[in-house]
Amino acid sequence: MQYGAMNFPIKPVLDELDKIHDLGFDYFELTLDPPCAHYSQVNQQADALKLALERYKMDVVCHLPTFIYTADLAPNLRKVCIDEMIQSIHTAARLNAVKAVLHPSMFSGLAPLVPDKALGLAYQTLEILVEEADRVDLLLCFENMYPRYHSFYSPDQFKPVFEKYPGLKMTLDTGHANIEDAKGRRLTEFIRQFPDKIGHVHVSDNNGKQDEHIKVEKGTVNFKQFTTLLKASGYNGTITFEIFSPNPDELVASRNTIDRLLR
Repeated sequence: MQYGAMNFPIKPVLDELDKIHDLGFDYFELTLDPPCAHYSQVNQQADALKLALERYKMDVVCHLPTFIYTADLAPNLRKVCIDEMIQSIHTAARLNAVKAVLHPSMFSGLAPLVPDKALGLAYQTLEILVEEADRVDLLLCFENMYPRYHSFYSPDQFKPVFEKYPGLKMTLDTGHANIEDAKGRRLTEFIRQFPDKIGHVHVSDNNGKQDEHIKVEKGTVNFKQFTTLLKASGYNGTITFEIFSPNPDELVASRNTIDRLLR
């Protein structure tokens, strides 16, 4: 396995890369969110970033923007959000990212009241982004969310996506799968149903109610079962630790716990 960690986008990108390297991670997951990691700012420092990655012998995985609304019911707002995604895809390709994480479209505003309409818009957006990623030869990994997102949080919602886009992979997020699923079935079913579709993994823990991003084994995710199934699936790729604690020891401890369980 390769283990990575994510930048905090309110801090300078190069400083975050230095920190993640110094903590002993194999690669850098760059989330392309403002204020410090918007694609426009990353483009300005792309050469310096690539030199630093080369110096550290680290790959980069890009996380496309999180806090935008690509299935919004307002056409002009949706168009702007899609353009943010497309520009971020180009930035990821410019950085020679090995893959890019894509969040599904959140159903915001009144969209949950017209789910069929919103789902149709989400699929339209997904098709645009898949085509753009294919055009620049960038692997997209579609991330599972949680019920309050109102879209793409259960295995049955992913099956038609993979049928329509066979080249698309999945980012399996342990924390997202655990929310509002006390028995942990959603996480295990993703692995059992799509072992060949997992292209990237996000690891964090929570208590099943909110996306807390806490230290592994501090919440209710069954990581022993998770690592057993993941290993049995044949997965041997990238695992990013999304432990959003001010104490870097919790990030490192989470990596060490998962590594021990996998071994």
